[in-house]
Amino acid sequence: MSEENKGKNEIQKEKVLQAKSGFGMLILGCILAAAGIGGFVWGALLCDRNGAEVLGIAAIIAGTLAFLAGILILCGLKVINPKEALVLALFGNYYGTLMKEGFFWVNPFVTAINPTVKAAANGKSVNRKVSLKTMTLNNEKQKVNDETGNPVEIGAVAIWKVVNPTKAVINVENYKSYLSIQCDSIIRNTARKYPYDAAEGKDEKSLRGSSQEIADIMCRELQEKVENAGIKILEVRITHLAYAPEIASAMLQRQQAAAIIDARQKIVEGAVGMVEMALEKLSENEIVELDEERKAAMVSNLLVVLCGNKDAQPIVNSGSIY
Repeated sequence: MSEENKGKNEIQKEKVLQAKSGFGMLILGCILAAAGIGGFVWGALLCDRNGAEVLGIAAIIAGTLAFLAGILILCGLKVINPKEALVLALFGNYYGTLMKEGFFWVNPFVTAINPTVKAAANGKSVNRKVSLKTMTLNNEKQKVNDETGNPVEIGAVAIWKVVNPTKAVINVENYKSYLSIQCDSIIRNTARKYPYDAAEGKDEKSLRGSSQEIADIMCRELQEKVENAGIKILEVRITHLAYAPEIASAMLQRQQAAAIIDARQKIVEGAVGMVEMALEKLSENEIVELDEERKAAMVSNLLVVLCGNKDAQPIVNSGSIY
């Protein structure tokens, strides 16, 4: 293994810090700061006396050092809330990660790193903790061509959380932007592989008919892309799916035509069955004997009545059927 690959593996390995409790160091820092102030004041008073200048200067120096030491100790106090983590670096090198909630004291020279948080322009301190809570990424609808070349609009939502804050902070520049870009790419690539609707008579996956299966495929592919960023994808759901506006009306007419054809097919199948049943009943009960010409006329009339869109207007024949 090369030195470069070895260094990468070491960076990706998370080091969970077992930090000291911050309450004892808080008390020690306050005592040193108070003692430093007292020593400084006592030294200043000694300098006003004759023959005690040396002792006063020494007291001032000792008080100043004690005060600075107390302030330095207080700078090492860290508060970690539930479902939060703090990635720390010491002079440019990865130092460790605080993941357990509580009040801790760490090396005061370490700095928290989180590229997703920009420094405040007004000089105020910013929160550089990494949230481990479950979050939602709402991917706005985007236009993409499906497998058959039809432009469709598709949008999805991804439910995710950070499981390795060290990877999230160190391996990528901005893990939130990285996740958003990868999610856009996965949605586009997946939508191009499947048609909006499956072709008639074919058992294939489609964006509309197999939305849950397509969402599961997106979830697996997105998880592979963000694994190096320490992110876990919990679920991906398709929230919007429609034809693009420029072809929506044409596709609606196509769907309406297909629905009309299917409906007519059902009506004709039912009408033929009813005519066949009527002829069988007439023949079984010997109600009337019809020749082939009369049967053809009866079948024609019944099909017109049963398959027509409007109610039939009956004509009563008061004479003989012959």
